[in-house]
Amino acid sequence: MKMSPLNRVLLLLTGILAAYQVAVGIDGFDTLPIIAYTIAFGVLLVACLLVFILGFDILDSPVVVIVSTIIPLSLAMGLVWQRLASFRTPYLLFTIISFLAVTFTRSIPMRNKFPVIVLAVTHGIAGMTIFLLPIILSIQGKAPPLFSLVGVGGALIGIGGLLLSFLKTGKPILSRETILRLFPTLLLLTTAFFVAGFKFG
Repeated sequence: MKMSPLNRVLLLLTGILAAYQVAVGIDGFDTLPIIAYTIAFGVLLVACLLVFILGFDILDSPVVVIVSTIIPLSLAMGLVWQRLASFRTPYLLFTIISFLAVTFTRSIPMRNKFPVIVLAVTHGIAGMTIFLLPIILSIQGKAPPLFSLVGVGGALIGIGGLLLSFLKTGKPILSRETILRLFPTLLLLTTAFFVAGFKFG
């Protein structure tokens, strides 16, 4: 599918927002959250540039599923480390094990549903963490109200990750054309909500 000029502009704007977040938006955080957020937004920036330069065909690469898992896992890890001190170690273990499990199940051909289950569980838990944690903290008054925008971004990235993942597994939720048409807009909105949530929250 050929990329439209509008989609290229949307991807460029997304890359600029991701670069801003890496350069400016994570100042003052602890070491591990800075590392986690840098990885997440760095991968997002590189992904935008690759799609911008190479087109949507890059999404057919086998590494897309693995790369699309790094972003939510890193973001969720950073949030938990910052906001839920008692869950730091368990969530760090979950992040490492999940990433290794996704990598393993995507590196070795499997004819059963295990790779899909691993992927769904990983994206589901990471996505729900990014979605629920900022919103709950905002409602409880433990974080500024606008921090909940990170949760909105979490919902969008969860949707985008699942759409790409199931497209890659050959069991798309929507048609390939529809997913690719929505992808740049979804990516820009996701990044914008993250940047706004971290800046104003």
